Amino acid sequence: MNRTLKEATIRRYHYGTHNELRAHLKLFVDAYNYGRRLKALRGLTPYEAVCQNWTKQPDRFRSNPSNHTLGLNKVLVFQCLCGT
Repeated sequence: MNRTLKEATIRRYHYGTHNELRAHLKLFVDAYNYGRRLKALRGLTPYEAVCQNWTKQPDRFRSNPSNHTLGLNKVLVFQCLCGT
C-alpha cells in the first residue's frame, strides 16, 4: 500500500503545502478503498456487495444504496433524471 500511495501521489505531483498533500491522499485512499476487490466479499468491491445485498433483501435497507455514490456519479445521475 505504501508503494502504491507514493507512486500515485508524491512521485507524480508537486504539492505547494502539506494540506494539498493531505487532501490528495484522502481522495486517493477513498477511491482506492471504494474500488478495491476484497477476498472476504468473494471478489466484489464493498459497493458491489451492498448493491447485491440490496437486490436480494431490500427490506433491510432504508434507501437505495446507489443514491449514495461519491464524486461525479451524483452529477451524472442528476443530469439523467432531469434530462439536462
